[in-house]
Amino acid sequence: MSLESHVPSPGAKRLALAVIATSALMAVLDGSIVTVAMPTIQGDLGFSPAGLSWVMNGYLLAFGGLLLLAGRLGDLVGRKRMFLAGTAVFVAASALAGAASSPAMLVAARILQGVGGAASSGVSLGILVTLFTDSRERARALGVFAFTGAAGASIGQVLGGVLTDSLSWHWNFTINVPIGVLTLAAAAKAIPDDRGQGLRGGVDLLGALLVTSGLMLGIFTVVGTADHGWGSSRTLGLGALAAVLLAGFFVRQATAATPLMPLRILRSRSVVAANLVQMLMISAMFAFQIVVALDMQKVLGYGATETGLAMLPAALAIGGIALGVSARVIARFGARAVLITGLVLLAAALSLLLRLPVHAGYATDLLPTMLLIGGGGLAMPAAAGLGMAGSREEDAGLVSGLFNTTQQIGAAIGAAVLSTLAAGRTGHLLAEGRGAAEALAGGYKVAFGVGVVLLAAALVVAVGVLRPERGRPQDAEVVDETAADAELTVAAV
Repeated sequence: MSLESHVPSPGAKRLALAVIATSALMAVLDGSIVTVAMPTIQGDLGFSPAGLSWVMNGYLLAFGGLLLLAGRLGDLVGRKRMFLAGTAVFVAASALAGAASSPAMLVAARILQGVGGAASSGVSLGILVTLFTDSRERARALGVFAFTGAAGASIGQVLGGVLTDSLSWHWNFTINVPIGVLTLAAAAKAIPDDRGQGLRGGVDLLGALLVTSGLMLGIFTVVGTADHGWGSSRTLGLGALAAVLLAGFFVRQATAATPLMPLRILRSRSVVAANLVQMLMISAMFAFQIVVALDMQKVLGYGATETGLAMLPAALAIGGIALGVSARVIARFGARAVLITGLVLLAAALSLLLRLPVHAGYATDLLPTMLLIGGGGLAMPAAAGLGMAGSREEDAGLVSGLFNTTQQIGAAIGAAVLSTLAAGRTGHLLAEGRGAAEALAGGYKVAFGVGVVLLAAALVVAVGVLRPERGRPQDAEVVDETAADAELTVAAV
């Protein structure tokens, strides 16, 4: 794939970055903005408890299952075209969700939102790495992109609480419409045209069917463990079927004349290790994004809006580091060292929560964790840079889709594993006669502890697998150390 012959101006690049970051932020927000509105939605539309979960799961299934396919199609038909089409679908689905008057209408709109979000998000990193070819500029761009992912969930909880309390839950979706329309107009102008490789030789439809069905079924199985358990016949049967489908996909890719995912991308140690680190890191961070919020509401008695505002320092810390520090330190010390530092800070943040008392004070017990979570502003852009470093230009959309897919798999695994373990511990403590608040707090501490273990595993991978090869630079995206003094120019975002 090749971009148009002219080189975009710095202003045009900043506008393109702002557009991509805004689109990514909408996709991330939609995964969290409705969490605080769920009780209101249930009462208004008459959802059953089981049906209500599909307001979240419908979006997650479509989004996570289609990211890899969307990334590859972007390489073939043009990443700009895929981005615009996905954003348009997302905006239309948001309008439908905002106008929903029945459970079926809302769930259908959420699934359609996931389709649009996958199409736009699946090519976002691919657009960035082909647009920002200079290592210093790319580090800055990835810092902005990482901020949208790392801080988006916290922002979503704040915004969701405010919109639900002050207006109605419908605005959690409707707010995407004006933002999305402006994003579409700016994207059409700012993102350079690209022709794509074309559909010559045909598309690997069988491979697309195998990987999409395998990913969707796998995510469906994982999110269902909260109700059915990990050892149930349903979980084991569906999990085995998902594994067979994904194994069939890899066999197909090794033999297909025009594979959907050329297996050469998995020969890059950087790509494989960075994706594994991200999956473990995102799984662990469920302990912060969701479990801490539950602890504040169910144990400490915070309201929805109070909880969102209490988590705001974490979003600000992540944003300040990702936007103002990460590019410089990556330029100075290399992405691997910055990734390791970020993971250590995240592990320290979750470790502090292991001593969180039932009657915790915000300033003394919670605020230090909120500030240390800023380590995500280091770890996320460093992981993204390493994950994209081994990609060829013609595979950038696919590698982008793969990186986003492992993020969603990590989120699904984290949600299922940590919530199940926390609930089990809480039930055991209740059976011993402990009070409700103490039992809940004990369950949540199990989730925090598992999060620390997952981050330790990510550290092992980062230190061991990403160890630089002899005779090669520290990282694949080597940058000039003089960039450490460069000013960050992200005012457009």
